[in-house]
Amino acid sequence: MIRDRGRIKWTSMMLPEHVKLLRDWAKEDTYEKRKELDEQELEVLNEVVAEAMEFGRAVSITHYVNHRHERVVGIIHHADALEGKLHVVDMDEKVHYIPLTAISNIGFFEG
Repeated sequence: MIRDRGRIKWTSMMLPEHVKLLRDWAKEDTYEKRKELDEQELEVLNEVVAEAMEFGRAVSITHYVNHRHERVVGIIHHADALEGKLHVVDMDEKVHYIPLTAISNIGFFEG
């Protein structure tokens, strides 16, 4: 009976640099694609941010960071137009600075 060990059999003949490149390549396959917003979605984002800052409402923000989409729930403290970032304080009183270009979805948090 032939015992095929799969990848193990070939990695012993490869240089460590090649093994690292193959691992990095496999890791890149798990990356998520960044979502681009159109003009209508940007207008909705602007309205939600303005209303949330005016009335102090909690928002749920999905943003792209480190090749992943992350969700932050909190209150927008202020929007910095010069740096293009939102200053958000989440429910655990942790401060997040979220770039406006990284935001893929925003909505009011009900809960």
